[in-house]
Amino acid sequence: MEKPDKKFTFAKGYEELEAIVQDFESRELDLEKDLPKFERGLTLAKQLQERLKEIENTVQEIERKFA
Repeated sequence: MEKPDKKFTFAKGYEELEAIVQDFESRELDLEKDLPKFERGLTLAKQLQERLKEIENTVQEIERKFA
């Protein structure tokens, strides 16, 4: 399993994932060659989901403080 990047930000991860998707959509895929990039995309998607959940939880905590 890949170690989490301590400098990972939502914006940075989203930008990288978007670039992977655009690359895949712009050309014919070579399944064997593109497998590592596909795996990286899935890793990024998971990290983004986790980060988004953390952000949502933080927003909910802030809202509770001011409710």
